[in-house]
Amino acid sequence: MRSLMLATLLSTLTLPLALHTQPLHAQGLSGTVEPGSAAHQAQIERFRSPAPTASRLVKADEGFLPLPATPADFSSLRYEVNGQSFSLDDYMAQTHVSGLLVLKDGNILLERYGLGNTESSVWIAYSMAKSVTSLLYGAAIQDGYISSLDTAVTDYLPALKGSAYDGASLRDLLHMASGVQWNENYADPASDVGNYPGNNVVQFLDFMKNKPRVAAPGERFNYSTGETDLAGVVLRAAISNNLATYLQHKIWMPIMESDAYWATHGNGGGERGGCCLFATLRDYGRLAQFVLNDGVLPDGTRVLPEGWIAESVAPSPADDGYGYFWWLNGDGTFRASGIYGQGIYFDPEENMAIVVTSAWTAATVADATQHRNAVFRAIDGFVN
Repeated sequence: MRSLMLATLLSTLTLPLALHTQPLHAQGLSGTVEPGSAAHQAQIERFRSPAPTASRLVKADEGFLPLPATPADFSSLRYEVNGQSFSLDDYMAQTHVSGLLVLKDGNILLERYGLGNTESSVWIAYSMAKSVTSLLYGAAIQDGYISSLDTAVTDYLPALKGSAYDGASLRDLLHMASGVQWNENYADPASDVGNYPGNNVVQFLDFMKNKPRVAAPGERFNYSTGETDLAGVVLRAAISNNLATYLQHKIWMPIMESDAYWATHGNGGGERGGCCLFATLRDYGRLAQFVLNDGVLPDGTRVLPEGWIAESVAPSPADDGYGYFWWLNGDGTFRASGIYGQGIYFDPEENMAIVVTSAWTAATVADATQHRNAVFRAIDGFVN
């Protein structure tokens, strides 16, 4: 049965792949680099190019969603970290920001670039792609591919019967609460996230099948890129298509301006549900506006079930700071986040979003995280 399922998954390829072969997890997580060093510059170049990652094209179309520019003056904005006051210029320089976009009511209030990026530059999303996978789960429910999030994972992937994932539901996956062991410590050379076979879907499923259970499904939150990659494989089985193809038809072609790329499990593999879309800053902004519009396209087409976003950002039973692959701030705002400083902040009550892309000097940097979160709050308060 496993061979049949994997053959079915591989037979659904419908778009050509970019001919890149190095698995993404082998390129990132490289420890700390010195700011401005050759290693940091190499990291920046890697972040703005899908190569050498195995990836699949997500095509845009000519009818993109306009984002009118109505510039606001942010020169007086200040924010505080540890009792010190900083400006947006300080933030961009100190945390190596490549792009900063502020949207309010579908209008661009601020658009800035750094590190040599321009409006046409693509940049890696890292784990912001998890939130895109969450959106596609909503689309699959709207289209009837998935009847209920309480469906067992093994209904879509029988190869996992008898594994620790036997008994876990799709909802458990989206909450990162399957109860299956996973080490996401980016600084640990022996971690799962640094060593799992991300460039081959057969090896990946075998790897996940052999992980032990450490809690009952639904009881314990454990952040796991492996689990979200598995959610991508499940979704691909549910829709009988590539995630990139589905994203292209449901969201990208209707509203996006530029082509994007989505990292795959090697050449010929499915998209990684947990990582690594490459898109422009403005298109990340359009994605944010799509979320703020509750998954409704400009022509009125509903891509997501009504109320899907609200359900997605409701606190999970296992962790009140996490929803369906979204981070929750506890005050009605929420965010998509990726390592090395990628983030989209949403304030749905104010119809506002902030997009930031960065090249932090390590996967996680406590000081840079403080600055990013403080900037999000300061901009929200400044605008509203």
